[in-house]
Amino acid sequence: MYLIGYDSGTSSIKATLMDAQTGTVVASATSPKKEMEIIAKQAGWAEQDPQGWWDNVKNATAEMLASVDIDTADIKAIGITYQMHGLVCVDKNKEVLRPSIIWCDSRAVPYGEKATTALGADHCLEHLLNYPGNFTATKLAWVKENEPHLFDKIDKIMLPGDYLAMKMTGEINTTESGLSEGILWDFKCKQIANFLMNHLGFSNDILPSIVPTFGDQGELSAAAAAELGLKAGTKIAYRAGDQPNNAFSLNVLEPGEVAATAGTSGVVYGIGDKPTYDSKSRVNTFVHVNSTDEAPRNGALLCVNGTGILNSWLKHNAAGGMDYPEMNELAGKAPIGADGLSILPYGNGAERTLENKDIGAAISGLNFNTHNTGHMLRAAQEGIVFALNYGFDIFKGMGVEVNTVRAGDANMFLSDIFASTFSNVTGATVELYNTDGSQGAARGAGVGSGAYSSFKDAFVGFKKTKTIEPKAGEVEQTKEAYLKWLTALNEKL
Repeated sequence: MYLIGYDSGTSSIKATLMDAQTGTVVASATSPKKEMEIIAKQAGWAEQDPQGWWDNVKNATAEMLASVDIDTADIKAIGITYQMHGLVCVDKNKEVLRPSIIWCDSRAVPYGEKATTALGADHCLEHLLNYPGNFTATKLAWVKENEPHLFDKIDKIMLPGDYLAMKMTGEINTTESGLSEGILWDFKCKQIANFLMNHLGFSNDILPSIVPTFGDQGELSAAAAAELGLKAGTKIAYRAGDQPNNAFSLNVLEPGEVAATAGTSGVVYGIGDKPTYDSKSRVNTFVHVNSTDEAPRNGALLCVNGTGILNSWLKHNAAGGMDYPEMNELAGKAPIGADGLSILPYGNGAERTLENKDIGAAISGLNFNTHNTGHMLRAAQEGIVFALNYGFDIFKGMGVEVNTVRAGDANMFLSDIFASTFSNVTGATVELYNTDGSQGAARGAGVGSGAYSSFKDAFVGFKKTKTIEPKAGEVEQTKEAYLKWLTALNEKL
């Protein structure tokens, strides 16, 4: 018996075929081989074509299936994880009306600020656990004001994962967790955030119906099955945003447990059972995947937009053709603190930890006689970690203690410099595991379809690959570098 997990990210789509009995990966594939295009017609904008997501789902599926000899009838279920906070608009014929406004697009910031002022900051935090901010709801407010003729044609809005599920099943639905990530869920009243919908001038009819995160989310239609090379009737049994799913993929489900990821964006995600929030909404709270009325579970999410995208930018523009392992090796030749060179990684739109300021990336302390490419690469990795550590102080103010952090043995955590800097500056033990988002989606599909009878059963084959502890000889140097970096940040704020 097999399970498929799809991870629809900003850069690519990854498909994984997992053996349900052993939890091992049988095959996987990623499409495209280079990063998907982000359309940026104006500064601060970021859009993608949803059809491109679907085309890459098809390509990844075809490559994955071509590498194995299995009967697709043995595939029990499909799970989906996806880039959060995006806006997809479709008409009554389920046709996409405009490119998706994705998570790192900043245009809705003033709409969120205006709504917060009008509704009251305290009221928003009490009900939404967030300010309306720069999320799906306010992205739709931008469309309503700036593209009124298009807005009038909208039948339903969706998140990116809802769109992929629609392409698979022909049905339009979402989850409570998904509504919360769009800032469309009222935590206090446990329903759609009607007060915000009314204020923004939206009818609840524009929202999809709600299905469980784990459970029946529809079946693969004959048309979709033909496009994917799979069997019609295969169940879609799990759906979650990439950060809640990353936490799930790391078996982070209970209060006090913390997950981290460092892909295009960098995230620390801590679980709690209380409706906690940051008074300035710099850290955001969402419904976690395993939340129930009887046992609520919320995820406090700290995000730095400019993470792997900074490393990618350096690879393509400054690293002279090196691949990532070569970049990591060269960065390792520079000392901790990169001889006084600091990089602020904030070059991917407005940052929530900076109260939605868009200050851009910056280099501080550059000396033409001292610094070389290795210093630049090390300073970039340290700068990303320091930006995450800056958010840790916000976490602490919310009462979230971070002693041990779990992460997938992937992306930026593949770099020893990144992982050790993270541990040294935060004081946390870092545990790396043999998992990624697509594997988490496959395990989620197993839970939702009944292939696994419990969350515990779903983590067969889940193994720790490495543990990184703070190193006494490096902690002081790392913290000194952080203070220098912090000075550079404060000069920009």
